[in-house]
Amino acid sequence: MSFADKLFRLEENGTSVKQEVMAGLTTFVTMAYVIFVVPAMVSETGMPKDALFAATIWATALTTLFMGFWANMPIALAPGMGIIAYFTYSVVLGMSLPWQTALGAVFISGAVFLFLSATKIRAMIIASVPKNLTLAISVGIGMFIAFIGLRSAGIVVSSEANAVALGNLSSKPVLLSLFSLVLTGILLSLHVRGAILIGILVTTAAGMAVGAGPVPHSVSDVVNFSIPSVMPTFMQLDILAAIEYGLVSVLFTMTMVDLFDSIGTIIGVSRKAGLMNEDGTIRGMDKALIVDSCGTIFGSFMGTPAVTSYVESSSGVAEGGRTGLTAVTVGVLFLICLVFAPVVGVVQSYATAPALIIVGALMAEDMTAIDFKDMTESLPAFLTMITMPLTYSIANGFGMGFISYVILKTCTGRIKEVSPIMWIVSVCFAISFVMR
Repeated sequence: MSFADKLFRLEENGTSVKQEVMAGLTTFVTMAYVIFVVPAMVSETGMPKDALFAATIWATALTTLFMGFWANMPIALAPGMGIIAYFTYSVVLGMSLPWQTALGAVFISGAVFLFLSATKIRAMIIASVPKNLTLAISVGIGMFIAFIGLRSAGIVVSSEANAVALGNLSSKPVLLSLFSLVLTGILLSLHVRGAILIGILVTTAAGMAVGAGPVPHSVSDVVNFSIPSVMPTFMQLDILAAIEYGLVSVLFTMTMVDLFDSIGTIIGVSRKAGLMNEDGTIRGMDKALIVDSCGTIFGSFMGTPAVTSYVESSSGVAEGGRTGLTAVTVGVLFLICLVFAPVVGVVQSYATAPALIIVGALMAEDMTAIDFKDMTESLPAFLTMITMPLTYSIANGFGMGFISYVILKTCTGRIKEVSPIMWIVSVCFAISFVMR
């Protein structure tokens, strides 16, 4: 056996070095859009964009390498879109908190997630939350992300009369966003690998052609062989400030979103990769969740919101990825991207915003699995989904869903269906709402 065979158990999993590397390349292409989208979103908090670019890549690459070498699973990680949206628009902008304090909250939530992953409490929490609410949380976050994308693209704008209204569809940025949205949708429909990344790059080029974006004049405007510094955001988290603010609801929301997002992704990818045992257990699940939680902690050090497992990893699995060598390939490719820091300044919001709309649409797929025939299940699920985008807060969606679920089940004589953890969480959210 070769070193790679022994390290990643390739023969045991019925794969080869070539197959794993090709799978890693596929996963990388499908999720490389995070290089542009994450800095664009998080920079709205006032954090420097260049440092965010470096932080995103370091956090993504190193945690993905950790997943590959230690957990030996074909799963890549990066800052999660749901947490990014919550971090940026609900915590920093919505609560007017310094981004350093918000990063402190990210660290604490990662530490809590690590504790949950290392104990049986994780399983208790997962079992306590109803399936329909779990699905609704994913859909609601998708709607929230899509709404952010629509606003960033200028397709939806603020309105004093109607709260929101249709933007100026004749302006160049909006037309470019619509072009990118349609193009990416067509590419996804045709199952083209890297559809979202292609959409971003083609739209950026189109924007240059019509004078809506900056045009690089030299190689240095695209490639810079001096690695960008992460120091402006590195170790800038303020844990004590997060504790002093008493961000209980923030910590709960961050932890829950990260927990369910990670578990859902790991289960889905593992099932496709054939890593699930007959009894439903997953080989390497515990290690994968520990990597995920450590990624969140490491991300807070680097200056990014929670790092989580990415569902785009399923594209690599579809190409034959079965072991950690797939993840290692992804991590190495992200590290190579460090020299392309100048590209971030070239890519405009009209090119990245449609990616958020597409991601939101993909997350809405879980809506089909929600039971809408039982009102005690469907109404809490609906309130969860609709509250997140309309109140610009994932936490509000959590609270409305949990509280309404407990009340409806109790008042219809089905109190036995409510777990003690659901009661505790709902009471905490109720107190949080009243004390605002």
